[in-house]
Amino acid sequence: MAPAQKKAVLRSFANVLTWGYLPQTGFLHENQIQLMTVDGRLTPISISILKLIAYVKDFNLDDPVDPERIGRRVFPARPRGDGLWVRLTLRDNEVLEGLASLDLAFLDSLVNDQGLFLTPPDLRSNTQRLFIPRPALTSIEVRGFVTSPSRRSSLSSRPTKRPALPSAQPGLFDR
Repeated sequence: MAPAQKKAVLRSFANVLTWGYLPQTGFLHENQIQLMTVDGRLTPISISILKLIAYVKDFNLDDPVDPERIGRRVFPARPRGDGLWVRLTLRDNEVLEGLASLDLAFLDSLVNDQGLFLTPPDLRSNTQRLFIPRPALTSIEVRGFVTSPSRRSSLSSRPTKRPALPSAQPGLFDR
């Protein structure tokens, strides 16, 4: 059974846009992507020419300039979601920020040197998730590790042993 295909917009450094369907993971084989285009053809695309892959809600085929509609490219303040807050600089000096989940998929992508999956700063935009290929990056800056307040307190402190409370009615049932 084939993995679920999601709507994706691929943008190259030459500003060529390609619309199609990709699985959320495992789409990169031998530095090529097999994209199922909107008309149903499998098209191989080299990862070295790609700037980003945007997983989108709608294709916006009538918009040849900005179909991804990413919106903000950097966070205006500290992000609200959980994850690793990163700032990326691409080969064309564009700066993007996002949240990368700190899990096995993130570590696998670093080990295999494929690229990074990010949640973009503007969650209300058309883009739900970004994949930035490793050849498109010139630098990665980790801005912080963001967690929810309840999780942060449980991660930072060890559980303490509370002293036993004295019995409220000693000897009540003793004979």
